[in-house]
Amino acid sequence: MKVAFQVDQLWFKAPGGIGTYVWQLSEALRKLEDGPELVTFRSSFPSDRVPWTVPMRGADVILPLSPRILYPSWAVVGRPRLPEALRSCDVVHATNHAAVPPVTRDKRLVVTVHDLAFLRFPELFPRAWRVQYRAALKAAIRRADRLLVPSQAVANDLTIRGAPEQRIRVTPLASGLPVGTADVREVLTRLRVARPYVLCAATIEPRKNQARLVRAYRRVASEVPHALVLAGPAGWHGGELEKELAGPGPGRIIRLGRLERDDLDAVIRGADAVVYISIYEGFGLPLLEAMARGIPVLTSDLSALPEVAGEVALLVDPTDEDAVTDALRQLLTDAQLRVDLSRRGRDRAAGFSWEATARATLDAYREVLA
Repeated sequence: MKVAFQVDQLWFKAPGGIGTYVWQLSEALRKLEDGPELVTFRSSFPSDRVPWTVPMRGADVILPLSPRILYPSWAVVGRPRLPEALRSCDVVHATNHAAVPPVTRDKRLVVTVHDLAFLRFPELFPRAWRVQYRAALKAAIRRADRLLVPSQAVANDLTIRGAPEQRIRVTPLASGLPVGTADVREVLTRLRVARPYVLCAATIEPRKNQARLVRAYRRVASEVPHALVLAGPAGWHGGELEKELAGPGPGRIIRLGRLERDDLDAVIRGADAVVYISIYEGFGLPLLEAMARGIPVLTSDLSALPEVAGEVALLVDPTDEDAVTDALRQLLTDAQLRVDLSRRGRDRAAGFSWEATARATLDAYREVLA
């Protein structure tokens, strides 16, 4: 079996969870003894852009157009066609639902739909993105032989919007950040982070809900010794968070920006707790990354996050600031609760693996070729 595997996300400025998915899934598929032959392809990016992950040094096929031109054209008119180098592939896997390449009748198309946040919360996305995502989603539902989703929550969202249930397959993800061996104390000293602290690691954008987290933290800061550490690259519409941070308030708030993988691993391991109160997620990789390290988690009770967290995290309505405040206070003042969540979280995270994701994906490839 020969699969054309799209890796555009690894060249984006903020690869995010989709970048982790593309990298980890491609590596896991290659490790399967009965796995497919992957032919990676991507759009054209600025010549100085380098791939996000160290193992992925390049792509087998580079298309001559940029995503800004290519994605809308694919979604609306189904042109341009894929180059000859990819036409020998049996399956084309679009790993990001923003880009749905056309395939000929003798080929099969698999599209991963990571979430439908752009439909659930359109006000949180730039207009150009919303238009593109909607057009591409319609193309995916119309053309794809299989739609892969990371959670049942996304599967439900897709069926509500007209996707045939029999073409949807749930392929859960796994922790995308290996547990490292870097000395936590050395990393924190270099980054000027003093313990104890609670960590929120996420791209800065309204959907991740950092502004509300800052307000909740400041309401409990006088009761606990913890700092709030915000780690993650700049995304979009960060004005509300900047306004909150510019104002006065108790406690210590530390911004780290985007971290290299080894540093992020160490910062997670050094935290007393991880808070991830996103308003909507298709999966929630940061939950598993924290749980795999035995770090207790406070997260949202919306979308796919309860599905990932199970019963081993504190769940809260992310839109209720009082509830977020109370849950944060409980997590930071109850040491026994943190010990219990830590133990059960490790067991929960161990149940997810990229090998399982790759197996489920390979099954989908085989189904469309059967």
